[in-house]
Amino acid sequence: MMFIDPHAHMVSRTTDDYEAMAAAGVVALIEPAFWLGQPRTNVGSYLDYLSTLVGFERFRASQFGIRHYCTIGLNSKEANNEALAEEVMELLPRFALKEGVVAIGEIGYDEQTPLEDKYFRLQLDLAKQLDLPVMIHTPHRDKKNGTSRSMDVCVEHGLDPGKVVIDHNNEETVREVLDRGFWAGFSIYPSTKMGNVRMVEILKKYGAQRVIVDSACDWGISEPLAVAKTARLALQSGISEADVHLACYRNALDAYGQSGQMKEEDWMNPQAIDQRALYEGNSILRGGREPLVGQTPDRRGMDNLIIE
Repeated sequence: MMFIDPHAHMVSRTTDDYEAMAAAGVVALIEPAFWLGQPRTNVGSYLDYLSTLVGFERFRASQFGIRHYCTIGLNSKEANNEALAEEVMELLPRFALKEGVVAIGEIGYDEQTPLEDKYFRLQLDLAKQLDLPVMIHTPHRDKKNGTSRSMDVCVEHGLDPGKVVIDHNNEETVREVLDRGFWAGFSIYPSTKMGNVRMVEILKKYGAQRVIVDSACDWGISEPLAVAKTARLALQSGISEADVHLACYRNALDAYGQSGQMKEEDWMNPQAIDQRALYEGNSILRGGREPLVGQTPDRRGMDNLIIE
């Protein structure tokens, strides 16, 4: 099977992760702009970060046969730094129009402060102006109310729920998200958010319509193979291949493909890998490693995955 990981913070990962994801069947991924852990103190650091998402990470992924897309946005935590937020907001339209950008995101609430609300709304207006989908980050605390509030604000701003992915759902939020017509994203993240087994139970209960599985792998303890591992467990648990295909591939393509930037043909007819290529004079290779040239990715599939 082919997979899309529609929420993976690859700037925090190594090339080994790209290689392993390709081997497990990941053909495309989406990297949302997010919180790096260390607060950014000036707009220049944001400029360089967003440039990396549309530049070097696209190159790095391509060296392992994975198509890389991204979303552009001001995250909710840094929205609380008003001086920085104002400058970042001036950058966003410039980056949102670049090749490979499939949504405004991830945006939303963290502590649900007035500043978070202000910049969430401004970015929803930008998405509407540019006719781009939106990726919503739901808060880790007070998640149920924060999720409901996020959807209320989207509707208030006139966004079509079918162009909004509400991510980081759990058992407490999924029913309302689906009932209101939004896409329901689930981050399979060890020890928190959503586990493989819990995700399979959600698929059994709610089906796969408008359900999207992702890894949200980042600088913390996380799993870049989460989509493939969840797919394997779901199949072993009796979920149909059609539903696994929806939740782990097709729904992400349908949701973010509305940007006009993401098309299945992008990876169905890929260019051959040439690891001799350079980006700004830099190669992904180290230590005299022999480059792959003219080869397709090693896609071993799910059989060797270990699900803990």
